[in-house]
Amino acid sequence: MIQKNVLYEKLREAVDSVLPIALIVSVLCFFFVPVSSGLMLAFLVGTGMIIAGMALFTLGSEQSMSQMGSLVGARLTRSRNILLILAVSFVMGVVITVAEPDLQVLANNVPGIDTGALIFTVSVGVGLFLAVSMARILTGVALRWLLLAFYAVVFGLAALSDPDFLSVAFDSGGVTTGPMTVPFIMALGVGVASIRSDEKAKDDSFGLVALCSIGPILAVLALGFLYPDSTGSSSMVIEAFEDSMALGWGYLAALPHYMLEVASALAPIFVFFLLFQFAALRLPMPQLARIVVGILYTYVGLVLFLTGVNVGFSSLGYVLGGEMVAQGMGLLMVPLAVLMGWFIINAEPAVHVLNKQVEDLTSGAISARAMGLSLCIAVATANGLAMIRVLTGLPILYILAPGYLIALALSFVAPPIFTAIAFDSGGVASGPMIATFMLPFAMGACSALGGNVMTDAFGLVALVALMPLITVQVMGAVYAIKLRRTVAPAPAAAAAAPLPAYGDDEIIELWEEVA
Repeated sequence: MIQKNVLYEKLREAVDSVLPIALIVSVLCFFFVPVSSGLMLAFLVGTGMIIAGMALFTLGSEQSMSQMGSLVGARLTRSRNILLILAVSFVMGVVITVAEPDLQVLANNVPGIDTGALIFTVSVGVGLFLAVSMARILTGVALRWLLLAFYAVVFGLAALSDPDFLSVAFDSGGVTTGPMTVPFIMALGVGVASIRSDEKAKDDSFGLVALCSIGPILAVLALGFLYPDSTGSSSMVIEAFEDSMALGWGYLAALPHYMLEVASALAPIFVFFLLFQFAALRLPMPQLARIVVGILYTYVGLVLFLTGVNVGFSSLGYVLGGEMVAQGMGLLMVPLAVLMGWFIINAEPAVHVLNKQVEDLTSGAISARAMGLSLCIAVATANGLAMIRVLTGLPILYILAPGYLIALALSFVAPPIFTAIAFDSGGVASGPMIATFMLPFAMGACSALGGNVMTDAFGLVALVALMPLITVQVMGAVYAIKLRRTVAPAPAAAAAAPLPAYGDDEIIELWEEVA
């Protein structure tokens, strides 16, 4: 009964995330922008598969990945072996990231770069920086200084790298912090933080996602120096379904491919965990069976999700973007992207968790409603800026460089815990709808305009991931100012109204003085 209730909740969250985009797109295609009936039906079928896949995937991820991260973290903590902690963190960071669905979608859409090479490069970047994150937790180094140092290296490499790799590199940092990696990373960090007994240990468990987002950026920028020249043409294949039978057989034909792909992605995680189970954990069979069932849920959910995305959902996004340009509606893409961005972030369940977290941290000084409204405006603006880039070819660094400069400067103003949450929440905002629909939408428009997809369309995820870094820290700075204003007047008031003088033998009625 409990499992059914949890599945229903996950299903409702998936519907809330996907349905707004599906409704907006359906209205557009039925009344304003012509697309083929077969593709429209494929989109609707893909929408259903994505909803079911997301529900099963998130349920399985919480039941397996979070448990695995917590158990591995606790066991590593008991070992007190720092080298073992760093080595296991690296390996688990690599194998978990390989299975991240948003990364799979991004890698399949990048032209001119081998999908396997890109996924492996990004995964190694996450693994290395997960080890760095564990070292930070153990040593207590301030997150602010690490962010300053690593982003200085990022933008130094960006200035020297191939422009075709810039946008993809920053997008890679956004898509890796998804529902597969985040539960595991956070659980692992909390377990390792328990080694320290000081009061800052709990706060230092935040910031793991922030550092793990930097690893893929650096790794893909480094790949750009080694990889042959990429091409700016789109690699997306659009299926043409003439009738309902062709559509049905098209989905069935795609299933074996994604079943094998997901199995190969999840197999390293499963094998590693089994080895850890036999070598160190030795969990009782009921607990082990629960984790195995969670991995099965994750597997089925990922297969449904990737099949729905690649066969129908992303394809319509690509065609819709190109068709709007062909129909002379290119300028309308900006307000449309703003509208979609608003609904995407407003429907993202993880964003509501973030908003409540900030409200609790500030004891209500920053309400969840105010936080949610600011994030909606920020992400909607990011979507609009991405479409402006598609239409004008504005270089991505013209936005990212000042944006990160502002975000890093705010780290000296906002309380440290807000900085950690802000940089952690970048991946929260860049949810699955950004990579699966908005990015193909931008790619289709860019191709129709004759632009360079690598430089002009990619970067959308990066812009969306940038906005919470600024928004959350601004809220933190506002909270700090409010706190100072409420605390500061007390000494002044006390000085302005001196306490009355009492004699040595006088009886003082305390309740009267308080009143």
